[in-house]
Order: sequence, then structure tokens, then C-alpha cells
Amino acid sequence: MNKTDVLCLALGGDGLDVVMHVLQQQGWQVSHVSGASAALAELGMRRHGVGLMRVGDTTEATLHAMEQCVQACPGMEWVALCDEAFLESAPFRDLILESFFDYQLMPLDWNETLHLLDHLARRARLRQQRRAAVVQGEALGMVGNSPPMQQLRQTIRKVATAQACVLIGGESGTGKELAARAVHECSQRRAGPFVAVNCAAIAPSLIQSELFGYERGAFTGATTLKRGVIEMAQGGTLFLDEIGDLPLDLQANLLRFLQNKTINRVGGVSHLEVDVRVIAASHVDLGDAVARGRFREDLFYRLNVLTLTMPPLRKRMEDVAPLAEHFFRLCANERSARLQGFSVHALAAMADYTWPGNVRELCNRVLRAVVMSDSRWITPADLGLAQTLPVTRTDLDAARTRAERDAIHHTLLRVGHNVTHAARELGVSRMTLYRLMDKHGLAPMTREEMNGIQAAVP
Repeated sequence: MNKTDVLCLALGGDGLDVVMHVLQQQGWQVSHVSGASAALAELGMRRHGVGLMRVGDTTEATLHAMEQCVQACPGMEWVALCDEAFLESAPFRDLILESFFDYQLMPLDWNETLHLLDHLARRARLRQQRRAAVVQGEALGMVGNSPPMQQLRQTIRKVATAQACVLIGGESGTGKELAARAVHECSQRRAGPFVAVNCAAIAPSLIQSELFGYERGAFTGATTLKRGVIEMAQGGTLFLDEIGDLPLDLQANLLRFLQNKTINRVGGVSHLEVDVRVIAASHVDLGDAVARGRFREDLFYRLNVLTLTMPPLRKRMEDVAPLAEHFFRLCANERSARLQGFSVHALAAMADYTWPGNVRELCNRVLRAVVMSDSRWITPADLGLAQTLPVTRTDLDAARTRAERDAIHHTLLRVGHNVTHAARELGVSRMTLYRLMDKHGLAPMTREEMNGIQAAVP
């Protein structure tokens, strides 16, 4: 995306041709579409950073088209171009407040409009850089660029070139299965199946038949032949999660399979050769389990050839925010159009939490917040976390945040919470001031302020 790229969308009204002409003269690269269908097709093919939406009326159909276009590209900064009379429509005002960065009245005040577009172009460039960092961080399917994660990805690529067993350690919820899948996808077995089984989730009486399968008539109810998960992973990778919960008698059978590369189905007499790479994982220390007599020593050494250790989330706190953003994007179908992301207080609360449930807990909390949030920004309460003061990377950033909040707070007090006057004194648009108030947890708009949006932008 070029930093001077802007999409001009016509949903009725006139004057957009003049707007495009002026923008092109000012050096902007302009794309133009008319109608919601063409806009959705364009947004599906190409990413734009800034959009100008010319609106011709405030009918229900037009409002629906506006909302569709905004939802089609969540990271895009939209500005509505409208007539002043449209601001008398409450649904239109609500949509602008919830889903648009700002609005401009026609005919445009070009000094204000060009200043706004320059600001949005810088925001779009920052979004592009953040997306590039996320893409890099999501290499091998794992989000995060902290030193522990960079080291883990390097180790996975090395481990993937071998055929020996892999043992993955780490606390519950750290993503051991994700690491196992990454090893598989980086290996020469990537074209084969990846079969995962949780040894702790299967009843002890069923584990042997689940792993090795059974012949018809092997026991009551065995009316057909059933292949086990080892056989199903032929030519690929078998992931045995929580292998420390495998009963001792089954450990002996698994050891025999690892040594001979053959299995016997329950009730069968023939040996079946299998070509499977085994990756095992456990949240308990298997070395300690061996010392306690709960895990076979010979099986431990057979599995413990190549090792990976998943870092707990508290050891890579710089990855919390990117992970939260990643899960927020994955919840796109679950969230309302007005939900924009995480408030500064939510980010601070996540940074101050120790995450005993690791990445799994973070994912679950974000999903719950997306479903339960009633505002534009997810709060600590939505996440089920205690609110803390924002913790930023540097004292300078903290000072800037405090100074910004104090300036807004004192200005609002001085002008009697008249947002129009406060915005004029602060040198920002009212829409920007509303967002800053929301960001810093200052008093929300009153009904009178909502009605006051009919006034012209100062």
C-alpha cells in the first residue's frame, strides 16, 4: 500500500469527481468505485489504508451499505463525506461515531481535509508496519518475536530436518501441539498426515485400541476392523500429547513400536510395519516421573532424542499484545462492527498479569471479551482482569500518555465539558477528542453532546 493511496467510494451524492481531481493534484494516488458491491470487490482484492465515502442519503439501505464496506476492511481508516443535514439522523450519527474515523461536510474545507488525510496516511503506514511485523511473527504458525520465540523457531527448523523422536516440554497452554505441527510442516513428511492424540483424554481401557487399532472380533462390540492412530499416521507424524499419563503397560507396547517400527492390532497375530515419526509432549517433568517410577526409563530415553521447551507466556510478555491482537482478528465473526480493539487500560492490565494459563488462557479471555464487550474498546473488566495504570516501555512514553490525559481532562473542566470548545482549544476535531476521551477513560458523551454533533466542525 502506497502511503498516499486513497479509495474514493461513491454511495450517492455529488462532488466526488471534484474531490478526486483535487487529491490527484495534491499528489495522492486515487482509486474510485461506485456502489457497495464494487467496493466490496475492490476491498477483497486490494488493501487500502484510507477511504473517503461520499454518502448521498441516510436511508436504511445506505447505512447498511456503509457498514458493510467498513466491516470488509477492519484496519482501514474511513472518512464520511456528507451534507450537514445528514447529521440530523440519529442512526447516521451513531454509525459515524462507532465505525468511522471522522466525517467532513460538503463542500470540503480543503485545509482541514488535507490535514486530516495526511494524519490518516501516517496511521495507515503504522498499520502496514504492524501487519508486516505480525506476518513475520506468525512464521510457523506461532505469534511473537520475543527472543524465546525466535530461538524456538530456529530450533524447530533444525529439529524438522531429522527423523528422530522429539520430546516437547512446557506448561499447559503454551502451545505444544502448535510446535509439533510446525515440526511436521517443516519436515519432509509435510505431505503426510499429522495425527494428534491426547493420552490424558482417553480412558485407560481404550488407549491400546486407540493407539494400535483392533481386528474384527477382538472383543465384544468389535464388529469391524479399526485402524489405530499409529497406523493412521503412516508416512506422517504422530503427536502424543500428555504422554506422561500413559499407563505403564501401554508404555511397554509403545516402546516396542518405537524400537521395531511394527505394531500389532488388538486381537491380531501379524506384525504391521509402519513409517511414522513420533513427537511426544508432557506438561510434567518426565525425568522426575522416571525417578518416581511413574514412567519407563527406557521409553524416556527413546523419546528424549531431540527436545523442544515451550516458554511460558510470563517469560515472553512482549508477545502478549501481538497475541491478543491475533486472537482478536480470529474472532472477526464473533464481534460487532463497532468493537475496534483493546483500550490502553486493557493492554496495561494484560501486561501486568502473570498468565498462569499461558496462551490458552489469553485466547479464552480475548474471546470472552469480544462476545461480552458493549463498548468500542475492550476494557480490563471485559477480560476479567483488574485495571492497572498503563505500563509502557519507557518513562518518556508514560509521561506523554499522562500529559495527554491531563491536558484533555483540565480542558474539559475549564470549558464545562463542552466538547466543541475543548476540541477547539486542543486543536483537534471533535471526533478525535471523543476517541481520546474513550482511550483515557474520561467521562463519556452526554445526550446533549450527542445532539451537539449537528454543529459544524470548528
